[in-house]
Amino acid sequence: MTKPTDSAPAFDAQALIISLPHLPGVYRMLNAKSDVLYVGKARDLKKRVSSYFQKTAQSPRIALMLTQVAAVETTATRSEAEALILENNLIKSLAPRYNILFRDDKSYPYLMLSGHAYPRLGFHRGPLDGKHRYFGPFPHTGAVRESIQLLQKIFRLRTCEDSVFQNRSRPCLLHQIRRCSAPCVGLIDSDSYSADVKNAELFLQGREDDVLQALGSKMQQAADLQRYEQAAFYRDQIQALSTTQQKQYAESSAGGEADVIACARENGAACVNLVMVRKGRQLGDKSFFPHNAEGGTAAEVLQAFLAQHYLNRQVPAVIVAGAEFDAQETETLLAEQAGHPVLLVTRPQGQRRAWLEMALKNAQLALSQRLSHASNQEVRLTALREALGLPDTVQRIECFDISHTQGEATVASCVVYDRFDLRNSEYRRYNIAGIQAGDDYAAMRSVLQRRYEKISRGEGVVPDLILIDGGKGQVNVAREVLAELGMNDIFLFGVAKGEERKPGLEQLICADARTSIQLARDNPGLHLIQAIRDEAHRFAITGHRARRGKARITSSLEGISGIGAKRRRELLARFGGLKGVIGASIDDLAQVHGISRKLAEKIYQELH
Repeated sequence: MTKPTDSAPAFDAQALIISLPHLPGVYRMLNAKSDVLYVGKARDLKKRVSSYFQKTAQSPRIALMLTQVAAVETTATRSEAEALILENNLIKSLAPRYNILFRDDKSYPYLMLSGHAYPRLGFHRGPLDGKHRYFGPFPHTGAVRESIQLLQKIFRLRTCEDSVFQNRSRPCLLHQIRRCSAPCVGLIDSDSYSADVKNAELFLQGREDDVLQALGSKMQQAADLQRYEQAAFYRDQIQALSTTQQKQYAESSAGGEADVIACARENGAACVNLVMVRKGRQLGDKSFFPHNAEGGTAAEVLQAFLAQHYLNRQVPAVIVAGAEFDAQETETLLAEQAGHPVLLVTRPQGQRRAWLEMALKNAQLALSQRLSHASNQEVRLTALREALGLPDTVQRIECFDISHTQGEATVASCVVYDRFDLRNSEYRRYNIAGIQAGDDYAAMRSVLQRRYEKISRGEGVVPDLILIDGGKGQVNVAREVLAELGMNDIFLFGVAKGEERKPGLEQLICADARTSIQLARDNPGLHLIQAIRDEAHRFAITGHRARRGKARITSSLEGISGIGAKRRRELLARFGGLKGVIGASIDDLAQVHGISRKLAEKIYQELH
């Protein structure tokens, strides 16, 4: 391993190359400060690393990186597949400046049919349990929700939690609007419900024709027996299913499973669109926008996506890619990681070509919308700088808001705007305690101290502009906190609500005691402030409501002697929350594990 030191001479590429082995592994290129510039994998470390310093025609991005390289670290591995895994773990943990980076999103969601006597149709994310049946994965939660709604409409399966299902005494609203057959109160027998579940499974497996045939037979039998209402029910199911089948764009007579990925590029930006096809049906698509992709070709972007996206994720048997590259090498690596053969198609024909064209169109549309949004945001930020007399370097904005109900469950929020967009992953909430109820000034002081004490120690990014949702009092508190921390060079403004709290009449309070500023209603800079302020308010009030609700639920049961944490959990789980506990009778309460008749009477009296 070659590592930089404080006294190391100028980087000698040839000396490094001589010392490298002909082994698979990972290399890391570092600058003079030992910051990792780039992480890569190699089948042969010596050949791969030497290629950087022997080639004359490098891409502009790589050429710029090489001018900053002061050292190279290498790690040998047992196989190229092991190198792939190590490479992408390092990329995700280090986020090197010159690697094409994709955000590590949450695991994909699934549609679940539970293993109960009357299976529940539901949403699932996380590890799979062998007791239940899963369908997917789906590219996003919206696709799962749409599928659940469709299955509710056609097959009328229950979606309620077990605690609700076990304690209902009458049908819910979903039954009234014909979205559930109400097995909770016995309005459908076990055999009929099981038949609906089986048909739903067949539908999810892409066997719509089998479902239509079965429903058609049942409709005819009901009609022959002059059970016309039942026949009409099957007729409606057939019509709904047929309509759905006609609308399915990615339908394939032979069925098929594949992930289809395409890359669109424009003005140095890139977008990768992933389309998921399962059992011949398109489950939806999702767009990804990589960082550091300037100058990278579509093939380079897609190779980076394949390596990073499928690390520790389920890999389908077929992947259709919208660019040509060394497919055999990538196939081998993905197959070794997945534990089954993987076919990577870069020249698709027929139905797969249609899927790829659809993915490319989606990528182009998403990229166009993003660039348009970024352009609009740039106009807004420029207008804000001009209106407030801020330098062109102002880019990162942090905004704070306080939310409480008469001093109860006070929560502060911090939202971040950077690089022309709101950065959800950098949002933070702060529970405020140890202050007098309703003291907004003390709450603001608390959150700013907690936020910027860490940043003043170098543990975060310093903002260029701070916005406070409040007037002169809150701004003065913020100014004092920043001065105490030696950060009074940050621009600071308060956003005071205008007359009658009407949008467009906001007063901007400057920390340097200048006269307050009121921008014109149509000023793009004001629109940006309003958007950031409103987001801070939304984030704060959401956290406040959750904290308040949790506190009220807990306190209602905590005040009853004999009810500890375990019994509270049992009660809340059995009745689906505090409202269900309050609505339960003494007999119902006494049926809960650990609750005696005497304790049930006590709980009932305390809650009523």
